[in-house]
Amino acid sequence: MKLTIAIDGFSSCGKSTMAKDLAKAIGYIYVDTGAMYRAITLYALRHGCFDAADKIDTEKLQGELDKIDIRFRFNPDTQRPDTYLNGERVEDEIRTLEVSQRVSPIAALPFVRTKLVALQQQMGKEKGVVMDGRDIGTTVFPNAELKIFVTASPEVRAQRRYQELCDRGMPADYEEILRNVNERDYIDTHRDVSPLRQAPDALVLDNSALTIAEQRQWLLDRFKERSGE
Repeated sequence: MKLTIAIDGFSSCGKSTMAKDLAKAIGYIYVDTGAMYRAITLYALRHGCFDAADKIDTEKLQGELDKIDIRFRFNPDTQRPDTYLNGERVEDEIRTLEVSQRVSPIAALPFVRTKLVALQQQMGKEKGVVMDGRDIGTTVFPNAELKIFVTASPEVRAQRRYQELCDRGMPADYEEILRNVNERDYIDTHRDVSPLRQAPDALVLDNSALTIAEQRQWLLDRFKERSGE
């Protein structure tokens, strides 16, 4: 029996990496919902939906939503899916600090969440999917057979994001990233629509001190327990 696997948690916990690795290991489809919100944020930046004070022009963005097409395509070099915005590969652009600083307010907009939740539910209707984000186990797939809630200290998460940007050759400042992590935590947990919270039936994974290999094994073990394999 195929499962729906929902992986939720705080920003920069490594959810996407572990979800991608798990999907590949068990032959499931992977959907990075965070990348979808980041793609809309990048579109908003490119099309003047932020003013000089970084306030969102919600009326303009809502009018542009039908022009936004988000897709995932498998990258044979990385063996992982890349994010495409209106046919353009934007996997690197959506990971910049410029996007990270603005994605939580974009993701808090009800009309944005309505559009993307419907798209995510469509992507996962056949099961056999691993999906990560903020509200997968609570809003998108409340009946998912396996729910994981991932957490780590803000300092650990900021260091990981800092290292990721350095590895990509992008400018990075640890203190600025740490401030951004804490700001996103507050916005994500206090927004009115689908706030970040642990589903009552989710298994908690604090990966502050875990290696990637240890996380992979933990997830595989939980999958085998739930699927009966």
